[in-house]
Amino acid sequence: MLPNIHDYDRLYGEFRWPRLARYNIGVDVCDKWAAQDPDRLAILNVRADGAHETITFGWLRATSNRLANTLAAHGIARRDRVAVLLPQTPEAAAGHIAIYKLGAVAVPLAILFGVDALSYRLQNAGVKAVITNAQGLARLAEIRGELPGLTLALSIDGPGDGALGLHETIAHASDQFTPAHTTPDDPALMIFTSGTTGQAKGALHGHRVVLGHLPGVEMPHDFFPQAGDRFWTPADWAWAGGLLDCLLPSLHHGVPVVARKFEKFDPEEAFALLAKTQVRNAFIPPTALRMLRSARSPKGRHDIALRTLGSGGESLGAETYEWGRAAFGLTINEFYGQTECNLVLSSCQMIGVSKPGAIGKPVPGHDVAVIRADGSRADAGELGQIAVKRPDPVMFLEYWGRPEATAQKFIGDWMATGDQGTVDDEGYITFVGRDDDVITSSGYRIGPGEIEDCLIKHPAVALAAVIGKPDPVRTEIVKAFIVLKSGYRGSDALAGEVRDFVRTRLSAHEYPREVSFITEMPMTTTGKIIRRLLRDQA
Repeated sequence: MLPNIHDYDRLYGEFRWPRLARYNIGVDVCDKWAAQDPDRLAILNVRADGAHETITFGWLRATSNRLANTLAAHGIARRDRVAVLLPQTPEAAAGHIAIYKLGAVAVPLAILFGVDALSYRLQNAGVKAVITNAQGLARLAEIRGELPGLTLALSIDGPGDGALGLHETIAHASDQFTPAHTTPDDPALMIFTSGTTGQAKGALHGHRVVLGHLPGVEMPHDFFPQAGDRFWTPADWAWAGGLLDCLLPSLHHGVPVVARKFEKFDPEEAFALLAKTQVRNAFIPPTALRMLRSARSPKGRHDIALRTLGSGGESLGAETYEWGRAAFGLTINEFYGQTECNLVLSSCQMIGVSKPGAIGKPVPGHDVAVIRADGSRADAGELGQIAVKRPDPVMFLEYWGRPEATAQKFIGDWMATGDQGTVDDEGYITFVGRDDDVITSSGYRIGPGEIEDCLIKHPAVALAAVIGKPDPVRTEIVKAFIVLKSGYRGSDALAGEVRDFVRTRLSAHEYPREVSFITEMPMTTTGKIIRRLLRDQA
């Protein structure tokens, strides 16, 4: 979608969104390619035993059509909600495509969700059908009595626990299906996003959401697609980062996607996968990159030939930025967004938009600024809230069933992200922290990102997270939680060494006055640190 202009100011100024009366995600990411070449590679599925399975666009079209016919035969109609409770699998992709072509609304859910999280989301969304596997069925069996509206369950692992076997059932359906006529604004997708308080909210998106993501994928991946591109992310496809930053935009462009079900992210397996499947483009969240950084260097061990590496979801930090250059010989292009309005800021080294510690600049097509509480634009260097101006094609339609929460998300025409940041004289925006993550200590407002970036420079530190701990004198003190590298053991002496390490490199008001060593960092299914649990522990 981006024009081939390598001057940022010209690129941003000349970009225009296409105007479409009709648009359907399923047709766009599947049927258009299947019509041209049904044997074109869509997904390279890597099984647990290492075997590779090639999934073509022709398979995706036939499977999604059979599935759409099956859903319709069981009473699933336009705008009904259908959950996809699967890891990275070909059936997950086919499930999404079928739901979009039917005109229904896909509700992606992480297979690692517990029963309480699943029950709430399925009930809140009013889900009528679910596409899952044996693992998902086992959890559903515990809460089936709480879900009277759930009328159909299809399992890719065969029938059982009140579910029909997906493959056995769709085998009797026609592989021909006429997709629903949908507009860009018709509902297509609901992704639940968790805030710092209260229950998760369902962010409802229209079919336009895929088109809205394209510039934000193409910019950090150096004008993706290029010849030979092949995409992979460890991010779950149930998350906006996996689904909308990788899977659907790649299929839109006809670029193969590598699928690999990881029970738990393993750096060594990730390095091997990048090499064996000849991945050219990767989206790897910052926490996963830091885990890669703490492992042995892949140089001389794995023949990795990445063309682009993008990262987002948390602050990348200058240390990981520099490590990326040394490890892969390329610049990690950082990007930013959230479930409600994703991929609106980005870096792109190819056109000179890259600065260590900064996210980047607004992606063409998006008006992004740092604003004050009254909605006015903040001055350079002034701390404010990162916000996106409406209308915007990547912006959510509403929070499902929560009109008051939807209204509270906006300050005038600015969609407030809840993230604190600054903008500099060159237009680069730097992420400081979530509203609730910013630490107030002795009158200073301290962002955790800079301290965490400093901490992981210490040779003993693998992962670090910083929070504010209530203090009667200073309001809050800086407290660090640290996962050590193999071969190191936590002690008072090491804690003191870590404190001094930060004090001498940053400042006296930013060093962690308390250090706790933990064996495992609490993280969401999307790879973000759960600071709330650390605050509770503190």
